[in-house]
Amino acid sequence: MAALGGFILSDVHPFSCEAVPGYRCTGYRSQDKSFHVEGALNHIFTRSLPFKGSQPRIFRVKLGDQWFSFPEPEALVGKLNRGFLETSSCHPIKTINEKLISELGKAFPLKRLKCPFPLLPPEETSVLTSWNCDILSSVFWIHLLEDNSNSESLTGGTTEDMEDFLVSLSELSFPKSPGRDGKEESHEGLYAQAKIWLRPSLLVHVQTVIQAPDFLPGSLYILSGPVFQKCHILPFTMPAFHETLLILGFNKNPKDDCLQSLRNHLKGILDSLLTQTLLEGSKQSNSVEFVFQPNGKDYMINVKSHNFGPGCAKDLSIGSVTTSVPSIIHEEQCFVFVSMNLDLLAMLVWGISDWRMLWTFDKCFLKSFVPEKIEPFKSYSLYPPIYVHDISFWLDEKKGFDELEFHTVARAVSQDTVISIKFLSRFQHPKTKQVSLCYRLTYQTCDKALTQQQVASMQSQFRKEIQRLHLTPR
Repeated sequence: MAALGGFILSDVHPFSCEAVPGYRCTGYRSQDKSFHVEGALNHIFTRSLPFKGSQPRIFRVKLGDQWFSFPEPEALVGKLNRGFLETSSCHPIKTINEKLISELGKAFPLKRLKCPFPLLPPEETSVLTSWNCDILSSVFWIHLLEDNSNSESLTGGTTEDMEDFLVSLSELSFPKSPGRDGKEESHEGLYAQAKIWLRPSLLVHVQTVIQAPDFLPGSLYILSGPVFQKCHILPFTMPAFHETLLILGFNKNPKDDCLQSLRNHLKGILDSLLTQTLLEGSKQSNSVEFVFQPNGKDYMINVKSHNFGPGCAKDLSIGSVTTSVPSIIHEEQCFVFVSMNLDLLAMLVWGISDWRMLWTFDKCFLKSFVPEKIEPFKSYSLYPPIYVHDISFWLDEKKGFDELEFHTVARAVSQDTVISIKFLSRFQHPKTKQVSLCYRLTYQTCDKALTQQQVASMQSQFRKEIQRLHLTPR
């Protein structure tokens, strides 16, 4: 029998854990008793974090002598300013980054750079399009609102980082507010706002690094920090992750030698990291491959991993190697830029099957890791319940359907508890010719107690929120 508060549980089927709100199943053992039923199991329960509706935190920043505030985007609640890469952190993302950099330091002279806070002014979007012309549609935009309240930060520790960064944005232009006589007034004492954005990649900082007067060819410059981008809800696709960017400049003549040397060292390091958690004597292995891209110059870094269970091999892209950027032209030097998704790399190394675990506030997660050691991660939450809801809606022919925004709204409303959105069917009314789509949403948490009533409330709110996308629920 297993004790649960003042209750005793016996012979509970593994998929009935949702019958115990506020608790998660962390283990079980078979019981051979006179009334034993085949498949009946006993479970050990521990108290999980309660699922509470999280409100976006309000961040306050200072620009010159003026304070501004902005709310955390709802799809990114709990993901800004987490400090996973800070010196005091013992997070696995920090561990994997330090191991990667340490090994690279054995082959190249390193220059580690401090990563600025990920807020950028609107005029810098041109930097993005030089790397990826489609990336602007996935950017999280932030509206700064003038804030004349108490100058103390509402989030503690956040203001200083943001202030250091935003002071340099003195050229941001704020819209003027119309006065009572119809003339424009300055924003002082009135609510003015400016539009900025969260960086979707560290590649936006490349120009600043290579144009610095002290940039040294032959040295490997390293920048590590969080990035944010809208994305579809998929098992290994995340709206927030940590990226390490490697920048190597060299003379044009030995270009191929430098590139090949960097690739060989990276492959050796990644192969070593990815084999540390494989079981001894295992015939399966994780393979790293640099896949040549259609432009004939760049590569994707792909990994075929067997760390997520037998017969569950995953082909994942964990990074890229870029050698051609039209906006970066230098007479004497060539450049190589390597971008690595640290979150995906950590998942592959430790065998963490759910990226949301990396962002949990549950202290049990970090207790599962031994500093400086890499051992297989053992999930402490077994058989979390799954809830399925379908939704149908009419499209507005003039406005169209933005599936990326549809996924982003679902992520925001559900607080990342929607793990799958599947298209089911398309219907066209025979008379009006109006088109309707049907999707299936699957809800499940990895670290909290989620009830059927909470999911029903989220689904109801989702039906309301999609109307902002010019969709009419049926």
